[in-house]
Amino acid sequence: MPGEIVEATVDLAMSHDNALLVSKKFKEIGVPQIWNADKVVIPFDHRTPAPTIEVANGHAQVRSFIRQVGIKNFYDVGVGICHQVLPEKGHIKPGMLVVGTDSHTTTYGAFGAFATGIGATEMAGVWATGRLWFRVPETFRFEIQGPLPRQVYAKDLILHVIGQQTLDGCDYRAVEFYGSAIDGLTADSRMTIANLSMEMGAKVGLLPVDQHALDYLSLHARGPFEPVVADEDAPYEKEFHLDARDMEPQVACPHSVDNVKPITDVEGVPIDQIFIGTCTNGRYEDFKAAADILRGEKIASRTRMLMIPASRDVFLECLQKGIVTDLTEAGVTVESPGCGPCLGAHQGVLGDGEKCFSTTNRNFRGRMGHINSEVYLGSPAAAASTALYGEITDPRRV
Repeated sequence: MPGEIVEATVDLAMSHDNALLVSKKFKEIGVPQIWNADKVVIPFDHRTPAPTIEVANGHAQVRSFIRQVGIKNFYDVGVGICHQVLPEKGHIKPGMLVVGTDSHTTTYGAFGAFATGIGATEMAGVWATGRLWFRVPETFRFEIQGPLPRQVYAKDLILHVIGQQTLDGCDYRAVEFYGSAIDGLTADSRMTIANLSMEMGAKVGLLPVDQHALDYLSLHARGPFEPVVADEDAPYEKEFHLDARDMEPQVACPHSVDNVKPITDVEGVPIDQIFIGTCTNGRYEDFKAAADILRGEKIASRTRMLMIPASRDVFLECLQKGIVTDLTEAGVTVESPGCGPCLGAHQGVLGDGEKCFSTTNRNFRGRMGHINSEVYLGSPAAAASTALYGEITDPRRV
């Protein structure tokens, strides 16, 4: 029941580069071995390839720890971002309880998993025991009608919802998404919705395991699985209804993800850097949407544009289908799979006063570099149209 405190068995535990801190906390506990090394997954993604000697040393320490404790599910530099790699490599299935030392672990709710982020000390406890206590969250239901209009995407939809709910409007709630707008979303787009759910405070973001999800799981999931659906009489603390059929592209303006405006309100803002990638929008359909706009064109001379695939598999698909060629010929710089500049560590850090239009998940002050830089968030299509003109541009005009 909502509000009840439960001690639950964890099905999968994920850490990325921050496994260095988790491993240190784990050693402090004094347990001789991990509760189940087969249920721990560690991809390197946040600071890869290593941008400093300190990071390189940290990676080496984690690799040594992984060998010592027998973790087999390790994905080294270049395989991709944790939230893309885990579903791709078949680790995620409906009904699982997944915890990760990353706030956007909610991404796996796209496939019916109860997935949420936890801290390093909590994760050390999970590594030791395989269990973790939770307060059962209340649930908000979002019923969204579609279909989405031309050049309006899942990113626009979830930004609009975040703008309505604010950063803490769904604090520690489970949020579920239904309706004809959700029915029409691909597996890639569903991941975008679940990924950004936590930006309004949600503990977990869940979408129904429909045919899109089933098709994806059939290709990737390890072993059998069963869809998980809400009871017909499931109680909801609140229900929200939204008609997205007339929605226009949305932009989250500096310096908050809930500072959301229609793109027509911010058109014309000059932009120095455009970035398409991350666990939010670094998948094949995201780069295709950009390539469809930039194919045969050149990005504006006043700006620069980065493409960082969410995984090696995504990169290979984009390569095989000509997307990499289209974007490179347009003037886009392609970097190796990983988180890149999203966390302000490397591969495109912003300078003093620079403005970036990004498909990432956060735009807080200093998030992607200098404290005086500004980050605007939007869809890959909006990013591409902005790159074409060097200023925020409605993709419906291109």
